[in-house]
Amino acid sequence: MNFKDLPVSALMDITSRPEIVFTEGAGSWLTDHNGKKYLDFIQGWAVNALGHSPKAIVDALAAQAPRLITPSPAFYNLPAIELANVLISSSCFQRVFFTNSGAEANEGAIKLARKWGKKHKDGAYEIITTVGSFHGRTIATMSASGKPGWDTMFAPQVPGFPKATLNDLASVEALINPKTVGIMLEPVQGEGGVNLATPEFMRGLRALADRHKLLLICDEVQTGVGRLGTLFGYQHYGVEPDIMTLGKGIGGGVPLGALMAKLEASVFEHGDQGGTYNGNPLMCAVGLAVMGEVAKPAFLAHVKRAGAHLSERLSALSRQMGLGEERGIGLLRALDLKDEIGAQVVSVAREGLTGVPGWAGRGLLLNSPRPPLLRFMPALNVSIEEIDLMIEGLAATLKIVRGK
Repeated sequence: MNFKDLPVSALMDITSRPEIVFTEGAGSWLTDHNGKKYLDFIQGWAVNALGHSPKAIVDALAAQAPRLITPSPAFYNLPAIELANVLISSSCFQRVFFTNSGAEANEGAIKLARKWGKKHKDGAYEIITTVGSFHGRTIATMSASGKPGWDTMFAPQVPGFPKATLNDLASVEALINPKTVGIMLEPVQGEGGVNLATPEFMRGLRALADRHKLLLICDEVQTGVGRLGTLFGYQHYGVEPDIMTLGKGIGGGVPLGALMAKLEASVFEHGDQGGTYNGNPLMCAVGLAVMGEVAKPAFLAHVKRAGAHLSERLSALSRQMGLGEERGIGLLRALDLKDEIGAQVVSVAREGLTGVPGWAGRGLLLNSPRPPLLRFMPALNVSIEEIDLMIEGLAATLKIVRGK
């Protein structure tokens, strides 16, 4: 297959893509249209919790599709009921609304908080978020995000999202006023560069929310469903939010998200929330399969063990090559390159390792969310051997890029 012969111009040009077309995937590996294989440490930006085309998801789709795909969200369906009960039995929440994406779940959280403010806090609507945060690509979630430039990209934006500084409790408290209804944050800022909230900050936010009668909202689109080595990120911190959102990993590669709330925060009335495909049985059957795998006794233990090994190997590489900080929790990690070479590293790892022993006919997929930074989001069942292979490929890449 020749890439030049493919009519790719039919697709909207919304990002710079390399001239490769992926045709197959299995576990931690992808194969392109020329048969070249790639070790994937992006996994759809932390989407493929079980890797590419895992048997559990393939089987769930094959079993559910002949039965029922979508009856309309105006009716109950069994997989949605079952998945909702699995989620609430595994968490501190009592109510679930299923969505098609993490952004949609976050949009729902904003609506739910504003509804709660209307009912219980004299119409309060402002939600304090943090600088460097990323909550999605709808107009409201872009407005809530603290990503530079997103406050003007599609102006006028949605008002009501003052920005505090992560791990600076005083900056949060200074923004609280009678219009404040909640505080929303990612326990670990993924797109922002794998910036970790401290346990003290999370506990402080819970105390502030309780003192001022605010809702604490955790955006766990990237940190939920085992990514940090706990089923949900808030469990790592020992702090219970009032509202939590899920996406990415819960679908394991299919469009699925969830808005979860404690009973007292679940204030939607009939007609307030909905969506044509929300909670359809095909996607919820996949969610059940993913949760079933992650809930196995050894699964989260493996995530912690693999995360610790990845951290050790990245730290050793940093010391060896004079790089910066390695940071993260579980299998969401970052490495500071000290120089703004991230884009070059990504490109060379993907295309330029052919001459490196052991990498002929293979490439390595990495992500650079900021010019001097790499982010690692492998499948949660990535093997120790695959982690070691990635480190070898990364080391070779850095030597090529730095000319050493």
